Amino acid sequence: MLARPSGTVRTRVLVVLLAVLAVSGLWILELVREQTGTPGFFVGLGLALLPVPLLMAAFRWLGRAVPSPWALLLFCFGWGACTAALIAILANSFATEWIAAATADPSDADQLGSVAIAPVVEESAKAAALLLVFAFRRRRFTGPADGFVLAGFTATGFAFTENILYLGNAFGEDLAEGTGVLDSVTAATFFVRVVVSPFAHPLFTVLTGLGLGAAALSAHRSRRVGLPLLGLALAMGLHALWNSSSRLGEHGFYVVYGSVMVPLFGLLVYAAVRIRRGRLRAVAAELAVYAAAGWFTRAEVPALASMPARSLARALARRSGGRAAGRVVSHYAADAAALALLRHRARRGGPAWEPDFARRERELLHRLWRRRATAAPALARAAVMEELLPPRFDPLERGRPGKGPDRGPEAARAGVPAPRRADPWPADPARTDHPGGTDPGRSGPGSSDPGRPDLGRADPGRSDPGRPDPGRPGLRRSDPWSSATPAGPSSNRPCVLPGGDGGR
Repeated sequence: MLARPSGTVRTRVLVVLLAVLAVSGLWILELVREQTGTPGFFVGLGLALLPVPLLMAAFRWLGRAVPSPWALLLFCFGWGACTAALIAILANSFATEWIAAATADPSDADQLGSVAIAPVVEESAKAAALLLVFAFRRRRFTGPADGFVLAGFTATGFAFTENILYLGNAFGEDLAEGTGVLDSVTAATFFVRVVVSPFAHPLFTVLTGLGLGAAALSAHRSRRVGLPLLGLALAMGLHALWNSSSRLGEHGFYVVYGSVMVPLFGLLVYAAVRIRRGRLRAVAAELAVYAAAGWFTRAEVPALASMPARSLARALARRSGGRAAGRVVSHYAADAAALALLRHRARRGGPAWEPDFARRERELLHRLWRRRATAAPALARAAVMEELLPPRFDPLERGRPGKGPDRGPEAARAGVPAPRRADPWPADPARTDHPGGTDPGRSGPGSSDPGRPDLGRADPGRSDPGRPDPGRPGLRRSDPWSSATPAGPSSNRPCVLPGGDGGR
């Protein structure tokens, strides 16, 4: 396994990548404008933009369970649109000119370049973005879904620039010949590239992304190397078949499109839906263990594993607390799903693949604890309104190991004891932000220590969330408005849950 780069290395690489994106963006902009002409460039730009929002929305939908940051998605899109496109144009032009000079037959050079050279160059250039994310933002690769999404954004950017070039050249040709709109080359190119096959480039590159995503879950070194290479080879082969379809006879394009591209597109759509559902099931299964340990209420788990319930919880939070409360629920849901998939990946990949499991787990639990006073009530209410809970279910009840068929066995298998109910910090009269005081030798609320949940007040106007509020005499300990006080996650071993020393 590759060692994780240090923070300084990642910062320097980020600066270099931003500079590369800026330079390649300006270069490709001038290169495409020079080849298409200024009128053709703007026409091609306007037409090429049409499928981009739809493709982005489709890939974003797949990754909504644990959404990737927009900065990362836009980096992948920019890499495909600028850097990968620039590499492809320069490399393909050089290779075609070299083959033409060697064979003295320009037609053979174009055919060989489009079938043998272009797929290798273009898919390798697009795959470079995924490899960079895998190397420097490895925590964003939690499985095939992340590879699917990042590959889709990269390929969408590449297709966007390529469509500008093709559509701009077609418009320039029509402008020179005075062709009508319906009989124009521009209309035919738009129909083929934007209407019929907007998914072509994403379809190729997604195979590479799935290989990298599967490698992120594999515990075997051979699979971590072989699966991405297999995905890249399949992407190149499919790309080469697509490029050669127009040279396979009069009906070659329709045969390849109908017998290969459409069925494969349907298969990948089916796989995307299955991956998304499997991801949400993994979220439900892993969060149930944390709920059994007391980190979540039982009603939160089905709500966090349901996208409609999450949306409803955000709406409920915004209604009562404004946009800030809605953002808190969004961050809470994303962190909870990331925590579940972190544990899922650690169990699949083993300690060698998740050496920083305990540190990352403590970081996520700390962020969840700070936001739960706002997010937990909204999620519990959303679970009730979406009818995600069984009859006679108390949505305010916390998970308690050994109580109930859906909590005790899971907690027992994970070796997670019941959370401590006592205040983990000794009383100290000098402490003002927690009724129980603090130990001068230990960190407390507001501390930067990510290993201990913040037990301080989430709202200056509220009393301590871990203690009953004297002003609310009917409030029970298990009410999601009042937080339990689980033991801080102290283990450094992967797959050891907070509150206990049991390993899985």
